[in-house]
Amino acid sequence: MIHICIPAHDESATIGILLWKIRKVMAEFGRDYEITVLDDASTDGTAEVLDRYRRVLPLRILRSEQRLGCGAATERLLRDASDRSKYPKRDVAVTLQGDFTENPDDLVTMVKAIEGGADLVVGQLDRVATVLPRPLRLGRWFARFLLGRGARGAPVSDPISGFRAYRLVVLRKAFRAEDEGGEAADDGVSTVQGGSPTMAWASNVALLARTAPHARRIDEASYVLRLDPRSRPTRFNLVEELKALLPLRRIRWPAPPTGAS
Repeated sequence: MIHICIPAHDESATIGILLWKIRKVMAEFGRDYEITVLDDASTDGTAEVLDRYRRVLPLRILRSEQRLGCGAATERLLRDASDRSKYPKRDVAVTLQGDFTENPDDLVTMVKAIEGGADLVVGQLDRVATVLPRPLRLGRWFARFLLGRGARGAPVSDPISGFRAYRLVVLRKAFRAEDEGGEAADDGVSTVQGGSPTMAWASNVALLARTAPHARRIDEASYVLRLDPRSRPTRFNLVEELKALLPLRRIRWPAPPTGAS
């Protein structure tokens, strides 16, 4: 089973198109799947759009009345998939954004990598096919500079990427270790994990640090960031995102334990 996890806040203009595209991709891919969307305190017509698609798709809808933010909403979705999976060594969770900036076509490569033996697959931005606005391009460069060792020692080239596929046993082990009082990889990770993880980049790095020790094999898969379909002003605050990365400079990436996953 492939659990496709989508946090959405005021995405009425794109969430329906995204869901229909997922339906087409998964019909061609030929795998069992379920979509779970967390409606993160939307105030537009997102709930109504989702309700219409529930009739024609394997779609579950979660709702938060209080705004969680991208990081916390994504974690809630992943915990939900982990808790519900009957076959965590086989099942996969994929994270997608509700604004359709990540193309569902690209999740096929990620899932195939999991089927080929990877436990965690992280999206690697195709810098040739993706044309980033100059502020975002410079911001991504500066993010690596701010992270310092936290970026250089990461098991992937783009630790701030949130487009990922997880073998669910990896998530289950990571969440269980934390819930039973296990220590995070570093105090910087604890800062993001224990507070209100609304900043996407910092939350992505922290979640990678929490799950990587439980993955025997971590792969990367190229994807193209789609900025053309955005139908609303971006909520991305580059200055706040960069500030949130500062505590993660102290991350020490541990080696995967023997027998993980």
